[in-house]
Amino acid sequence: MLEIKSNRAKEFHAYFEKLAPKYTKYRKRYNYFWNNIIKYCNYYIQDENSVLEIGCGNGDSLSQMKGKHKTGIDFSSAMIEIAKKNHPEIEFHTMLAEEITLDKKYDVVLLTGVMGYFDNVLEVLNSLKKVCHPKTRIIISYYNHIWEPILKIGEFLRIKKRTPRKNWLSKHDIENLLYLSDFESFRTTRSLLIPINIPIISYLFNRYIARLPLFNSMCVNKFINARPIFHQKVEKKPEFSTTVVIPARNESGNIEDAIKRLPKFGKHIEIIYVEGNSTDDTWETIQKIQEKYKDTHDIKITQQEGKGKGDAVRKGYSIATGDILMILDADLTVPPEDLPKFYEALASGKGEFINGSRLVYPMEKEAMRSLNTAGNKFFSWVFSWLLEQPIKDTLCGTKVMFREDYLRLQANRKFFGEFDPFGDYDLLFGAYKLNLKIIDLPIRYRERTYGDTNISRFRHGFLLLRMCWYAAGKIKFW
Repeated sequence: MLEIKSNRAKEFHAYFEKLAPKYTKYRKRYNYFWNNIIKYCNYYIQDENSVLEIGCGNGDSLSQMKGKHKTGIDFSSAMIEIAKKNHPEIEFHTMLAEEITLDKKYDVVLLTGVMGYFDNVLEVLNSLKKVCHPKTRIIISYYNHIWEPILKIGEFLRIKKRTPRKNWLSKHDIENLLYLSDFESFRTTRSLLIPINIPIISYLFNRYIARLPLFNSMCVNKFINARPIFHQKVEKKPEFSTTVVIPARNESGNIEDAIKRLPKFGKHIEIIYVEGNSTDDTWETIQKIQEKYKDTHDIKITQQEGKGKGDAVRKGYSIATGDILMILDADLTVPPEDLPKFYEALASGKGEFINGSRLVYPMEKEAMRSLNTAGNKFFSWVFSWLLEQPIKDTLCGTKVMFREDYLRLQANRKFFGEFDPFGDYDLLFGAYKLNLKIIDLPIRYRERTYGDTNISRFRHGFLLLRMCWYAAGKIKFW
């Protein structure tokens, strides 16, 4: 028997115990609204994930979520009884969210529409620590309070059931409570402009218009994605091995400099040169450098069968053994001396995908042409809108992530497809789909000291636009 302490919590408990027998039928009236929440959560849940829902009610939402192992808890025994009967394949427990006693760690924890019912939100979030591992994702959904007058009218007209007075929590309130309980919010999203199904109209408004600025701020559903950071509060930081993949095409004059200028960091550094269709002696130079430094450096070399930097990176990553994967362009316009900064940002848990940004510090005079700079700033704006967080520079060649996350990205690559010859968008979009925290790391962008760029401003710029349009359909307008 649960010990419910406060009068307010007792009021909510009595409300849901009474509602339970009628809730399945009542909920069906609002399936359109709930399906939007389920669709959002399923975008980030992988089939192999373990999923816990806090305040699962009768289990109908959880039954439609993806996931290999699913568990639901709720403080209403009447709701849990119905959930067990209707969804015997799912594990359910009558349990207070403030006093979770489960002894399992989950990949995804869902709090869908329940934040307003908790008597002490901070206690609930602190209780979640018991079921979180370092990579757990917390997905919170709550409704936009500009809709409060409309919901009150619905209650007055008895279209919507009257509920006891709930918490009024703004985005800032929830983010602050997460921070106080050692969780970090890293992405917020809004969706659903029309919460009922009006044929054609609801489809057009909710799929397209609701994603646009201004209209988006009026959507009823709001989502916060968060991750635990309490695991980072340890005195001794773990050390990781690193693989640095260096794609090289017509870069003979830079091959040895990459080795000589690369600092030592982490537990071990593996260097993989991937040569691709060079017309100079790049491949011969790579072979000589491997032999020259075989006693001091762990160097692997290979040649790509396909074309493009993206193909070269995937070839290098396929034979990588390091815990952390890095890309260093062989033109060395991103200085090898900056790579320890990327390592530290990832190893310390500051982010889970570290994206180099060339557009913060002033560049050397000939480092980037004016038209290229304008194009990069345009794509920065597009990406910040697409990925719902500031992305300063999408095309910087240096991107860093854990190999275990890359393997998950690779397994889910079919969602976007192998459409990116450069590899930058493939990695950024994949990291977004995995719900990783992406952070920019400013670097000093240098002039080339050897060779010419392999980028065609107009032909490749048009290709990038096509990729953004394609990705918009997969990220925004789905």
